[in-house]
Amino acid sequence: MSSSVLRFLVAALLMGTTALLLEARSRNELFPERESLPSLPSLLGHWSGRDINLDQQTLEILGAGEFLLRDYDDIRNSELPVNLFIAYFPSQRSGDTIHSPSHCLPGAGWVPVQKEIIHISRTDGTSFAANRYVVSKAGEHEMVIYWYQAHNRAFASEYWAKYYLVADSIRMNRSDGALVRLVTPMLHGESPVSAEARALDLGSQVLPLLDRFIPR
Repeated sequence: MSSSVLRFLVAALLMGTTALLLEARSRNELFPERESLPSLPSLLGHWSGRDINLDQQTLEILGAGEFLLRDYDDIRNSELPVNLFIAYFPSQRSGDTIHSPSHCLPGAGWVPVQKEIIHISRTDGTSFAANRYVVSKAGEHEMVIYWYQAHNRAFASEYWAKYYLVADSIRMNRSDGALVRLVTPMLHGESPVSAEARALDLGSQVLPLLDRFIPR
């Protein structure tokens, strides 16, 4: 059995188990207070954002959640923009769950050429794991950094995301969660290190605000 088939079977088993366990929960689900994603500031340090509307087809694919898609430009110079996408699902019990970029990117024609786990530092000195991809399509390259976030945790693994979804549904009676993704186009010949630094520069402005929109 190939590794790709094995990964698919494991993912399918996890999704099926998750759905069954969540369906078995009978208590009323808790929905913590939070601010809506569009209220995240458009001006973050030297980054100025402009919202991008998601089309109806994309919204139907994403499911019943709240989404923010925004391009941020560096107002100090002509650096390339960084796109911020946040998908927050107040509940994942009805089958609307977070879509992993590891599946969505190839589906949109982007081919991963580099993939690794990086650690992103917070202002309090702690850090968390995130996914870092360099993807390619038609000769163009982009840097993609994303992680999952829920209940005072941030992590890279979609499998841990499924585990915490079930565990917290049982323990906390909550199934909310989010995906945070940063994407920036890469200049021809630009190093991944440079593109990563640009994306994380915006990320450093976003991180301290996320608890307002993704409840702890």
